[in-house]
Amino acid sequence: MAKSKYGKYIISELKQPAVEAEWSPPISAVGKNKGGRVLYLDSNVAPGAFYMECVWILPRPAGSVPGGAAGRRVGTEPHTHDYDEVIAFIGTDLNDPYDLGAEVELWLGDEKHIITKSCLVFIPAGLKHCPLTFLKVDRPVFHYTAGPGKMYF
Repeated sequence: MAKSKYGKYIISELKQPAVEAEWSPPISAVGKNKGGRVLYLDSNVAPGAFYMECVWILPRPAGSVPGGAAGRRVGTEPHTHDYDEVIAFIGTDLNDPYDLGAEVELWLGDEKHIITKSCLVFIPAGLKHCPLTFLKVDRPVFHYTAGPGKMYF
C-alpha cells in the first residue's frame, strides 16, 4: 500500500496523552461495560493539532464515582488555562436529545452549576473552572473537551 500524505491526520485509535493533567483524575481507556477515554488528540499525537478528548460516561448509581472510595468524590479539580476551552455534555436519548440523563456539578469561577441538559460550556482563557463531578448517570453521556492549546495544561 502506498504511503499516505494526509492519513496521519485521521486518529482512529486511542493514544493516551504523554502526561495527564495534575488536576484530573486518571482516565482509563474505554472498555466493555465501562466508560472511559475513546479518543485523544494533541500536538504530540498529530503535530500542530490542538487539544481534544472524547470520553464515554456510563450509568452508575447516584453518589458513586469511578475510582472513588466510599464517601470520597473524585472529579477534575479547579484550574485555569491560558487558552479558551469548550466542555461538552451530550445525552444519548434520541427521542429527547437535550435530556442529559445525568446530573453534573460544574463550577465556573465561584458559581456552582448543576447540568441536566445536553450543552456546550465555553470557558474563556483564565476563568477558574471545576470541580467537575458526575453526580448521577442514568444513561450513557458523550463528554468531550477541546481547546486551542497544543496540550491540556
